[in-house]
Amino acid sequence: MTDNNHQEKELAALENAFLDESADPVDLPFSLLKAITGNFSEDNEIGRGGFGAVYKGVLPSGGIVAVKKLYERLEILDKNFKSEVASLVGVKHKNMVRFLGHCSETQHVMMPYKGKFVCAEERQRLLCFEYLPKGCLADYLSDASCRLEWTTRYEIIKGICEGVHYLHGQRIIHMDLKPQNVLLDDNMVPRIADFGLSRRLSESKSRAITKNMIGTT
Repeated sequence: MTDNNHQEKELAALENAFLDESADPVDLPFSLLKAITGNFSEDNEIGRGGFGAVYKGVLPSGGIVAVKKLYERLEILDKNFKSEVASLVGVKHKNMVRFLGHCSETQHVMMPYKGKFVCAEERQRLLCFEYLPKGCLADYLSDASCRLEWTTRYEIIKGICEGVHYLHGQRIIHMDLKPQNVLLDDNMVPRIADFGLSRRLSESKSRAITKNMIGTT
């Protein structure tokens, strides 16, 4: 199979995950995510947090996805990537952001070092999600012009509670639930997002204990 055919197959798999809500997340190459985000251009950046930046990705069909590119910081990269993927795989609920795919690649690149070029490893860890155009809940709490009707507020609160209840039934502790990590779809249905600090508990555990406080407050 040629490179073009291989990339077309991977793109078709992403398109299928985007269109079919029952589809499982797929393994995606870095080159594909780089292409659909315009080489992670500033124009396509839609958010930035403590662990990575999020970019808008456009599919050939016109569909839009969100691509989260983790920062290349060795102390958090693999740990948070593996934790987020482990929590999101198999999670399917109307109040969860849909997880479409992931990428884990290590490339060898030439980089300048002490006046000459050396071969170095560049690690790429990315996650792909559905794109939710209404932004995060925090935008509607802080902006006086975005006041919500009480019925809408109630449905948002109810949706978040149902989402958390579902996660706990899956033995998943989010550990960073806040308005910035609740996204809203076209119908203002809340979707819990950002599972970088989450933990999936084993059958023998009923709680998660952490000694180091990380993330945002």
